[in-house]
Amino acid sequence: MKLGEKMRYLREVEGALRGLGREMTQQEIVQAIRKEMGKSISQAYLSQIERGARPHLTNSTRMLLAKFFKVHPGYLVDDPEGFQNELISDVGALEDKLDLWLVSGAERFSRDPDLHHALLTVARHADSRMCLILLGTILENPGLAERLMEVLKAPAPAPNHKPRRRS
Repeated sequence: MKLGEKMRYLREVEGALRGLGREMTQQEIVQAIRKEMGKSISQAYLSQIERGARPHLTNSTRMLLAKFFKVHPGYLVDDPEGFQNELISDVGALEDKLDLWLVSGAERFSRDPDLHHALLTVARHADSRMCLILLGTILENPGLAERLMEVLKAPAPAPNHKPRRRS
């Protein structure tokens, strides 16, 4: 993946994490960096990065963007030709590949604690495939997901007191 593609992906993820339901614009990124980090970067510079006109970042820009997007600075470079970010092996089982995919997703959404925790919990389960199939089944039943969330998020009931024995 090229640096420009990674920047567009990060803007998309950042928009989702901030509840926008869309990718953040380059200008919104510039404003957020200024407000949250007290640093500045121009929209034109971001545009050049995304278009590939600037295939390399200065170290200070790389560190600023890495800190803002909460990614490792090494992520903000072009991947080598033929690079795969997933392990490819005939020996690996489907379950292992699914677990790696879930863990990767959890890392991408580390700024959303609930989603991050949920993805890791499924990945750590002995049968993550079954967990996802179960989730699909729950979502196919109208109202079931909402009812389960209501029940699971409810405060714990007060402990029951045993009735006194009559003498």
